[in-house]
Amino acid sequence: MSEPVQTELLPREPEEQGSIVEIALPLPVAHGWSYRVPEALREAVVPGARVAVPFRGRPMAGIVIGAGAAPEGVKLRSVLGVLDELPLFDPPLLAFLRQAADYYLHPIGEVLRGAAPPLPSDALTRLKRGGLLGERGIQGAKAKTRRARFVQRTSEATEETLAARRLGPHQRTLMTALMRAEGGELPIESLPPEQRNALKSKTLADLVHLIEREVSLDRYFSGPVERDAERVPTDEQKIAIDAIIQPLTARERASFLLFGVTGSGKTEVYLQAIAAALALGRGALVLVPEIALTPQLVGRFRARFGDTIAVLHSGLSEPERAAFWRALRRGTVKIAIGARSAVFAPVQDLGLIVVDEEHDGSYKQEEGFRYHARDLALLRAHRANAVVVLGSATPSLESFDHAQKGTHTLLTMNKRPLERPMPSIELVDLGCIGAGPSGERLLSVTLHRAIEQTLEQGGQAILFLNRRGFAPSMRCAACGEVEGCPSCSVTLVAHLRARVLRCHSCDYAAQLSEACSKCGEPKLEAIGAGTERLEGTLEAAFPSARIARLDRDVAQGGKLVEILDRVRSGEVDILIGTQMVTKGHDLPGVTLVGVLLADQSLFFPDFRAAERTYQLLSQVAGRAGRGDKPGRVLIQTFQPKHFAVLAARDHDYLRFVEMERAAREELGYPPSGRLIAVRVDAEDRVVAERTCAMLAELAQQHPDVLRGAVEVKGPAPAPIERIRNRYRQRLFLRAAARKPLRAVAIALLERIEQGIGEARASVDVDPVSML
Repeated sequence: MSEPVQTELLPREPEEQGSIVEIALPLPVAHGWSYRVPEALREAVVPGARVAVPFRGRPMAGIVIGAGAAPEGVKLRSVLGVLDELPLFDPPLLAFLRQAADYYLHPIGEVLRGAAPPLPSDALTRLKRGGLLGERGIQGAKAKTRRARFVQRTSEATEETLAARRLGPHQRTLMTALMRAEGGELPIESLPPEQRNALKSKTLADLVHLIEREVSLDRYFSGPVERDAERVPTDEQKIAIDAIIQPLTARERASFLLFGVTGSGKTEVYLQAIAAALALGRGALVLVPEIALTPQLVGRFRARFGDTIAVLHSGLSEPERAAFWRALRRGTVKIAIGARSAVFAPVQDLGLIVVDEEHDGSYKQEEGFRYHARDLALLRAHRANAVVVLGSATPSLESFDHAQKGTHTLLTMNKRPLERPMPSIELVDLGCIGAGPSGERLLSVTLHRAIEQTLEQGGQAILFLNRRGFAPSMRCAACGEVEGCPSCSVTLVAHLRARVLRCHSCDYAAQLSEACSKCGEPKLEAIGAGTERLEGTLEAAFPSARIARLDRDVAQGGKLVEILDRVRSGEVDILIGTQMVTKGHDLPGVTLVGVLLADQSLFFPDFRAAERTYQLLSQVAGRAGRGDKPGRVLIQTFQPKHFAVLAARDHDYLRFVEMERAAREELGYPPSGRLIAVRVDAEDRVVAERTCAMLAELAQQHPDVLRGAVEVKGPAPAPIERIRNRYRQRLFLRAAARKPLRAVAIALLERIEQGIGEARASVDVDPVSML
């Protein structure tokens, strides 16, 4: 490696014979550390293994990343033990992670720690006390499991035997899949009915046998699901499926952008492509924006492939996550589903990666290792000679630009199955149309009448307002003071039912009172409306309607699934919610969607504001008319002439892209250019300003900036200047090419690593949030 070799010198111990390895520790440094491997552990201490090493007087877990070296005369400390039964990362996955760390300019040790499953919380303590060590490693508590049945080929099942044996088509398909499968086995639940029936044939008696094994469970597997057979695809679906399977079968790398309107059946394409990957003995990885918001997707995968899938999400216990990781690492489970961190899952012989709703900003990690899961999915598929499918009804401009340039193959699906029409969309100009009978401005007379009509016809309605709480701010009518957070530069949001004022940036909470915190007068009044306030308004306006709310204040634990199940079963007439209601939910009974205020995201201080607005409007509109009845969408706005709103009304993504890309090209923003954000924060405003100014001046002196290849924007305060009592400054590096942009960023990062006093600074490659 090009980094200097680091040695651990405290305290010294007798010299041992053995090889030397480089170990990445979870520290904010770019290099690894050299340790000696005792002879007894040499076979287990291999690249990708998680080991315990002494570091500054205490044991620490690290990942072996390669061979190490020691300067002459330096005595190295020794590896203490191996912490897992198998190396966590096989060589291809380890190489991928090292490249990811290099691209995002982040310390390799922190990258590997974020990608690894959690170590049992008491592992190092037990190690320090002389606990379990060695080849089998430290084991955590046993995860919840169930027995699952597998079909496994016997030693008699050879290519010669199969060639000579008279087999029916389903028998031969099954045996071909078993010959290709990792370990020569497949879960019975994942087999189509005709192949399960083929197992009963005496012809296969000496070629296969059945086994049972424990598989891990979590709450996504708590109830039974009805098995689902592969559906006959539409013409558009078949074209997409065939295109994806072709390079998958040939083991060639390929990337596709599946641009399908809402409700066009993208999930069925994913399912059939994954089935093809499994038949070839290859694994599949499915990424979703937020796993907690898509329980129905997990249900569909269970219905098609059974319970032998790994669902990776933050709600798993440490033993459950470790059990899923081991199952994937061994190859006994071939499908992984999860949010952005699942891009690091150790799926064996990876053949297919699906990134559903690829446009969603949730794929970008905003703290620590600031990676974008969609982009890492592309990198991982490229390295694995795998196929990646990016799916969306509203693709990001970056992905669509790649498709137009030929980097991705564009697959389009413009129709819904059964010829169901797209919903009609109408604009309601809030500047001209007043409130309905409720008196609430955000419940216009047009929308009020549409809700009445929907309820009379037995339909369901979704009302979208991307603002939770009762009111976004409280103002004193006596002195004009707005109640603000003492630690952040934001107003406190009123939550009436909980009787609190809460900061949505730092979670500070104060008791909700009528008295002003400045003048003491009992004249606080709510300014604006959130979902909680609108819920009360709807209950008064439609007393016989069954109303539910879906936002982060109510969607805790299993409540989200419960609410969505009630909507699907017809127990809810009106569902009001934040962007949680836009996340791909299939609610066939919804015939009306109302967007209460389309302007909320339109004028954010972010060059992607128009794109996000178009995507939100299109996604929430897509919840309407997915069943037998046609859908209707009302978009309320003060900006009815804005091109993003008009494009959403007309279902015209191409027109939106044309206008938005022209604006981006003029300013050099992605996809026309590249960005890196440098963010600084400190407890003192002057320190933050001075540090950011110093970094900006250093950037201005870089040769690539002086010759005009890189532009420096800033320094300037962040839009939310203070969060958690720390003042925030930022600057942006902008360029048309990656190489000079990276050179300037590395120079700044080297200066940051030298120390910048009381301030903190971070470098964010390809930033998504401008706040």
